[in-house]
Amino acid sequence: MPDQLLQMQGISKRFPGVLALDRVDFTLRRGQIHGLMGENGAGKSTLVKTLTGVHRRDAGTVLLDGQPIDPRSPKQAEALGISTVYQEVNLIPHLSVAENICLGREPTRFGRICWRAVSQRAEAAISRLDLHIDVSKELSSCSIAIQQMVAIARALDIDARLLILDEPTSSLDENESQELFGVMRKLRDQGLGIIFITHFLDQVYEVSDHITVLRDGRLVGEYETASLQRVDLVSRMIGKDFSQIEAARHAPPTASATTAPHKEKFVQVSALTRQGSIAPIDITIARGETVGLAGLLGSGRTETARLLFGIDKPDSGSITVDGQLVSISSPRQAIRLGFAFTPENRKVEGIIPHLSVRENIILAIQANKGIWAALSRAEQLRIADSFITALGIKTPSPEQAVANLSGGNQQKVLLARWLANHPRLFILDEPTRGIDVGAKAEIEKLIASLCAEGMAILFISSELEEVVRDCQRVVVLRDRAKVGEFTGDQISEHAIMQTIARHEHEA
Repeated sequence: MPDQLLQMQGISKRFPGVLALDRVDFTLRRGQIHGLMGENGAGKSTLVKTLTGVHRRDAGTVLLDGQPIDPRSPKQAEALGISTVYQEVNLIPHLSVAENICLGREPTRFGRICWRAVSQRAEAAISRLDLHIDVSKELSSCSIAIQQMVAIARALDIDARLLILDEPTSSLDENESQELFGVMRKLRDQGLGIIFITHFLDQVYEVSDHITVLRDGRLVGEYETASLQRVDLVSRMIGKDFSQIEAARHAPPTASATTAPHKEKFVQVSALTRQGSIAPIDITIARGETVGLAGLLGSGRTETARLLFGIDKPDSGSITVDGQLVSISSPRQAIRLGFAFTPENRKVEGIIPHLSVRENIILAIQANKGIWAALSRAEQLRIADSFITALGIKTPSPEQAVANLSGGNQQKVLLARWLANHPRLFILDEPTRGIDVGAKAEIEKLIASLCAEGMAILFISSELEEVVRDCQRVVVLRDRAKVGEFTGDQISEHAIMQTIARHEHEA
């Protein structure tokens, strides 16, 4: 058809032990924003990587503007007019905006870079996005949202016909996301085809025209967004009836979760503070209780977690554990007290990508035992296999490199690492970020079961719906200070947002 920009037919890709794509079809039209949805491990990233030359497809054909293409590298894909903007902005922070936009393709004259032409090209690319910024300023001085826009401008500098946006809103707040959506609509109206990969259902419904759903490396179907109900989208993504997901998310706590012994105070934080990080804060966490930290980006949620786990040292304040005053000046001391911590950025601060699933799982327990009490290979496999089964980690083998797993399964490996160490307090910083709705439900169900067994949990999430659903008490932060606290039936998204807004107005 004349309006078809991209046709991918029968695409297959196999990795050792995994059929990542199985005869997948995908069509993108000019002037269309097309959402690509599916659970982690569904094949979304692999499909994009076969299109952009990162991976060679094993079977299938790709037509761009009706012509067959087979790029061998991302550079060749760019030359064809296919450009990708990833979740993590892959630019150079200490170069200027203009230098980043033209990097690797600077206009030259007599063998020298023509800097005036660089600035003019950068300004032309930026103007397409209706941005008004000084292209000579250093990229690191720009907000994450502006850096994301600069990455898109760089893509447009090559006269892209097809733009791939991979989780572009993961680090943006609501207003910044709306600005990005305005840019996407503008580019769509200029005739670009846009592939939009996201885990946010609200966003894909707000901005996309069509949705393609993948599951387990296979095509489930392509749908017009306006005619696909959200409950049906979720069901197609996970391959289960939606009522099963709701039952898992809203399962009532077991009797053990409300017994008196589990409500004993375990950790008490008093006036803990660090200059430039968090104002004096008080938090109490009981056994068998999930306490949430709620607030906007930059409110101090992660900073509080880092102080509690000993990554950062406080300037003042105190922490008591089981009524005893303790000093936590390093993660090693926190681990000895029975604390565990999964960081917000699992890829940088969590998993060891080139180690196997087995090695990642036994890492904490082996570190706790010390180098002179090495676990045998048989014991390592026993521990790894037990958690692979218990948490439903999808991997062909315990020896698979953890980097080859989907984001949701990598998160489960991190949870397994600490659960193997039998923690008493589990600090979870954005445990469901960047993973699909099915994996989210499984992790939330796990949190509920750990709480029912008496574990204390500090839960951090930028999604208020999760905080309200999963926590018995919520501490509200704003501008790195505690501004409110709710318990039980007091907890609601409205109450939390009203608290943040009230203090915003008073400021």
